[in-house]
Amino acid sequence: MFDLALLWETRELILQGLWNTVWICFLGCLVALSLGLVLAALRLSSPRLFGYPVACYVELCRGTPLLVLLFLLYYGGPGIGLRLDAEIAGVTGIGLYGAGYFAEIYRGGFKSIPKGQLEAARMLGISPWHALIRIQIPQMLRLIVPPGTNQLIILVKESALISIISVDDLTKNATTIVNQTFNVIEPYLAVALLYWMIIELIARGGYALEKRLANRQPRHVAQPGDTAHAHG
Repeated sequence: MFDLALLWETRELILQGLWNTVWICFLGCLVALSLGLVLAALRLSSPRLFGYPVACYVELCRGTPLLVLLFLLYYGGPGIGLRLDAEIAGVTGIGLYGAGYFAEIYRGGFKSIPKGQLEAARMLGISPWHALIRIQIPQMLRLIVPPGTNQLIILVKESALISIISVDDLTKNATTIVNQTFNVIEPYLAVALLYWMIIELIARGGYALEKRLANRQPRHVAQPGDTAHAHG
């Protein structure tokens, strides 16, 4: 029989795990989003200089499990003089791991913008900076919201691995409750429900952002052929 009293008695441990999961995921995803944008910008702005190193970083992130990266940071770091708290190692691991995926998401978004729009902007005397702010970034954001939201959800779900490096997150604290009470169903069902709530908030937030950006879609940007037709 499902024991709600057990969850009430262990609520402090569950809430502590929820708080640690939320702030570590938030900071880790923020690092991933920011670093991914930097990597994509470097790769697109100077492909000869940064193209190969960034591509190698992306492939390394794709081919390396997050758990291995967490082990290298937390257990392997002291071997090279890098000593990180478990929480900081978790944030760093999630950030570095997610940055490779977001770099490709950003790059794909920028590449999907028709080149004719940038050519038209140059013909109309619009500076590259203004073209980036007014034309490229708004369109790129609309394009990357769905895959970006999915990637954030994946990172949050994979963040459960930080429990293995002794972070007191939802998963580790639920395991502690199981070891103390020998009740398995209640703690893990509570963890599953809390993760579902977090992910549902991210999904709904992504949908709302996508809808808002769609409503702000800029008017048709002149193409070179449009300019010629107008003069004709």
